[in-house]
Amino acid sequence: MTPNADSSGLSRRSFLASTAVATAAVAGGMPLLTACGGSDNGSQGGTTSGKAADKLLPTYVAGTVAKPDLPSKNGSSAGYTRKVDLAALATSVPHKLGTGAPFTIMSPLWGTPPKTGCAYYKAVDAAAGTKVTWQNQDGNTYAQKLGAVLASSSMPDMVVLPSWLLVGQIPNAVAAKFMDLGPYLAGDNVKKYPNLAAIPSDSWRMSIFGGALRGIPMPTAAASSIVPYYRKDIFDKKGYTLPKSPEEFLSWAKDVTSAKAKVYACGDMTWVSAGIFGVRPSGTLGWNIGDDGKLTYRIEQPEYLEALEWTRKLFDAGVVHPDDKARTGDAGQRFTSGQILVFASDASAWYVKTAEQAKSNPDFKIEGMDYFGADGGNPKLWASSPASIWSLIRKGASKETVENALAAANFAAAPYGTKERMLVDYGVEGTHYTVKDGIPVKNDQGNSEVINAWVMLAAPAPYFAHPDFPDVARKQVEWQQRMGASMKKTSTYGMNIVEPTRYANLASQFEQLEIDFVRGHKKLSDVQQAISTWRSSGGDKLRDWYRQLVDKNGSGN
Repeated sequence: MTPNADSSGLSRRSFLASTAVATAAVAGGMPLLTACGGSDNGSQGGTTSGKAADKLLPTYVAGTVAKPDLPSKNGSSAGYTRKVDLAALATSVPHKLGTGAPFTIMSPLWGTPPKTGCAYYKAVDAAAGTKVTWQNQDGNTYAQKLGAVLASSSMPDMVVLPSWLLVGQIPNAVAAKFMDLGPYLAGDNVKKYPNLAAIPSDSWRMSIFGGALRGIPMPTAAASSIVPYYRKDIFDKKGYTLPKSPEEFLSWAKDVTSAKAKVYACGDMTWVSAGIFGVRPSGTLGWNIGDDGKLTYRIEQPEYLEALEWTRKLFDAGVVHPDDKARTGDAGQRFTSGQILVFASDASAWYVKTAEQAKSNPDFKIEGMDYFGADGGNPKLWASSPASIWSLIRKGASKETVENALAAANFAAAPYGTKERMLVDYGVEGTHYTVKDGIPVKNDQGNSEVINAWVMLAAPAPYFAHPDFPDVARKQVEWQQRMGASMKKTSTYGMNIVEPTRYANLASQFEQLEIDFVRGHKKLSDVQQAISTWRSSGGDKLRDWYRQLVDKNGSGN
């Protein structure tokens, strides 16, 4: 069985265009719970935390099926490294909770959507007691589709919302357009849906929008999922030793780079440099109260400029592949072909690249490099958000529709080692996969039908499990556990915060500015001026707003 969405291979897509069209969705819409107790048609934003949030959360009931070989530690995912006895899979949904009433789901999908009524959809519907009509949308353009749907008068019964789209007017639209699930899931109500009850409370807390529990979460591990991968086979062959500081990395990178041989030390290391220098995540997680009692945003950290300057040194030294500088092609392919020796990706690449190269390049070995600190000591890493994707049910849906949607989510959240998880991840034996040496292997029909649809509705607590490459799951978990030991939480950790709409796009310029600066297209003074402009254009006022929010709701750390 495959890992769940802690590292599903999905990456953050930029999102700007649909914020304007989504404005129509919240005109005169539901007010949000604000930091200071007021409302302004949602424009003041806010969060629900502390005791107020606790009252809205489902009761946590830990699952008892298939205990992991490697339990979660330091915010890591759990790990399963043993083969599962497919003939003895447990049952997590003993009775069909769905009534078979039809409902529709809109979800992003990367790849070619399965045909309506395909064998996979029929099989899962039959097992869950549901009748889903999937409205799969191209994941690369999902932002525009989502904005249009939220602004329309006709909506699917259920909509999947990735966290990277929670910008602009979208958070307000969520509060205005989607149902409060508290009457169905809050407190002991969730016990009707045991797999949903086993989702960690931190993930449910992130599912509160506009003062109500509206989202069904896909949990993610707090420990870092951005891994600096290196070609261990090449390191071993060449006798390279792993760098232990930024200076050592740059020196090593210069030594191993040979433009003539078309071999470069690395791809774009911007994501990695943030971890090395201790830069906080972007978005609402970027705010933190320091030891001096001051509340600052990530771009105000001295480490922010230090990280960018180090990344620029790599580009200036010519150790970054030219295609990474031009932002063209596939860095993962450059990595597997040996054109770059280090590249940054999410945790899923560990398995994906291993499986991809197993037959064609048996000598290929991928490993995760441990983060080092800016001074060569331990890094200062920051916890990730405990939820990354939600499924939501439209306001006005009938009770039967809601109960069938929840039945589907409960089925999708089945834990590893169960019949339900096996069906969701692999489909039907003989139709979508065969078993070889106790390991399920998808066939062509499985690869075309069993792709990211049902897995988007909900998920169990984060885990890694690869029956064909169990050692990869062990390495993924152990890497996260090591990195988690150096992890801290920001003051806004675990809060689903909706910023006032007047500040919604205040920091949007920095993503492109960072891209331009590290490549030498912008000067340091340009970044410094942008930070100053951010403060004077609303950053300082936003700081005051966050200070009131944290004072009222308590710190996330």
